[in-house]
Amino acid sequence: MVSKGLEWIDRAASTKLVRNLADAALVRYSHHRTRQFDDLDVALSQQRTLMYLTHRARNTTFGRDHDFAGIRSIADYQVRVPLRDYEQYWKDYLAACYPRLQGVTWPDHVPYYALSSGTTTGATKYIPITKEMLLSNRRAAFTSTALFRHGQPKAGLFTGKMFFLGGSTVLNPQADGSFSGDLSGISMREVPSFVRAYTFPTFDLATITNWEEKIDRLAAAAIHEPIAALTGIPAWVLVLFERLKRLTGKDRIIDIFPNLRLVVHGGTKFDPYRELFRREIGSDLVHFQETYPCSEGFIAAEDPRHPGLLRLMVDHGIFYEFIPVDELERDRPTRHTVETLELGVQYAVVLTTCAGLFSYVVGDTVAFESRDPFLLRFTGRTKYFLSAFGEHLISEEVEKAVTAAAEASGVFVIDFHVGPIFPTNPKQPGHHRYLIEFREPPRDMDAFNRTLDKTLCDINEDYAAHRVGDLTMLAPEIIVVPPGGFKEWMASRGKLGGQNKVPRMDNNGTVTQELSAYMAKMAAT
Repeated sequence: MVSKGLEWIDRAASTKLVRNLADAALVRYSHHRTRQFDDLDVALSQQRTLMYLTHRARNTTFGRDHDFAGIRSIADYQVRVPLRDYEQYWKDYLAACYPRLQGVTWPDHVPYYALSSGTTTGATKYIPITKEMLLSNRRAAFTSTALFRHGQPKAGLFTGKMFFLGGSTVLNPQADGSFSGDLSGISMREVPSFVRAYTFPTFDLATITNWEEKIDRLAAAAIHEPIAALTGIPAWVLVLFERLKRLTGKDRIIDIFPNLRLVVHGGTKFDPYRELFRREIGSDLVHFQETYPCSEGFIAAEDPRHPGLLRLMVDHGIFYEFIPVDELERDRPTRHTVETLELGVQYAVVLTTCAGLFSYVVGDTVAFESRDPFLLRFTGRTKYFLSAFGEHLISEEVEKAVTAAAEASGVFVIDFHVGPIFPTNPKQPGHHRYLIEFREPPRDMDAFNRTLDKTLCDINEDYAAHRVGDLTMLAPEIIVVPPGGFKEWMASRGKLGGQNKVPRMDNNGTVTQELSAYMAKMAAT
């Protein structure tokens, strides 16, 4: 017994020593990488990236169609390659041969496809992930970590484990030997072997498909782990916090994870969650870092030296163009690069990547606050959208759902608005609030609501995932607007008539709260 006890102590001491050495190495790397990133000639790096990408793809179908062999400059490229969104890309190059895309837009076999919702038709997007894109994402993730550790060298991330609270990691095999699935599943499969010892969950836990079972088992296993960092969609993280507290009987997350020093968030607006997270965690030692990854590529991450802003990732196989939002529908919009972009302008983000996407309109909008370094704010989507909890709804999907519910109930909708109601209690998830003006309200409002909710679940996978078990998003709430209510509200804002319209969607909830208060006051009088 004594011998076994000593062996355990030796193993624990050895593990601690190895982790401390690994963390020291991470800090050294972080200082080196940050200095390298700071000293980078961004314009030159971006030009070299584009020339490399067009050279690699010169013999593909896309490369031949756009004369990549003749490209010698960014200007040459922009003359030859038009802007395309996903639907255009799919129609022009991907649909006829998916999943066998080797030689179509990229010379190599495409091993993965990240599934994503958010097209204007409501269809699932199949985003190619090449081996070079895997390396690109990995490099960007390491740069993001380096920026944080350079600013917080005592955070000790590798002295514990990094908890990745992602979606389903189950990947579906394709006819050509590739796999499709959630980007988090692809990332989990491709975690470098030397990093696995510092990550959680294990592969068997990550592959659980039932969300309620998964969150319970993750919480039960995590309380025995030295969690130092946590990353995930805020709504899902709050569910995890609630389970952890219920399981342990403790009131603060820092008492469950005393080594926790970093929460990485992205994909949804974090501001409404910030104070709730601080209250739940219960420690000022824990830092927050925003990241801006998408299925098409890792675009930016927060640099602690510039809090609240995202630093553009410029040297990992992605070439950026920025289109003024008000020019996006023009035949020949101005196509800015890092050399010509202006501060404070709303730009649509356009990517050319090492996964065979060329001048691809992502659908996001940003505004730059600095050129040295290049710092931006994520400002929204090029179209109406609603993703306060990671549900990624676009206006067309919401309009389809409202229409389907109205038709099923035999009523007519005059106008409507929808926005998020954020949670103030960690045990109570947020939800969408619909303010709807009917010609005549439905006799069965619950049936209307059920149809609306089910329609959204049917057409949007991300929305459906958040609605499972009411875990991260409750059923919609519907408030009936009195006849003429929207008209009076618009008049009160001096926006009645002309081209003024009731804002259909509001991702931060400000307009939703204002409308709710106005309609409540109107109903009371």
